[in-house]
Amino acid sequence: MTETFGLTPVAATGAYVAQPPPKPEDPGGRGADFGKASPVAFVVLILFFVAVVFLARSMTKHLKKVPASFDPPEDKPDGVTQDRDKPVDDEKKSD
Repeated sequence: MTETFGLTPVAATGAYVAQPPPKPEDPGGRGADFGKASPVAFVVLILFFVAVVFLARSMTKHLKKVPASFDPPEDKPDGVTQDRDKPVDDEKKSD
């Protein structure tokens, strides 16, 4: 006596789609002009390239105007022109 443990065999199923056969005179959308671009498409492509060049130039000009840091400037007392990072010489050298 063999038990199947509740397993049932699965039959292979398939789907069939009914389509009419293609007409012999129909080349499947590949007529005489298939794959040929018109001159208008070439002009549009060139215009896109020109637009990208002008946009890149404009972006470069705007990026040059951006400050190096967006930190607020430090307030310095009037008359102080030296940076804090530079050492201060107590003696002035004369030539």
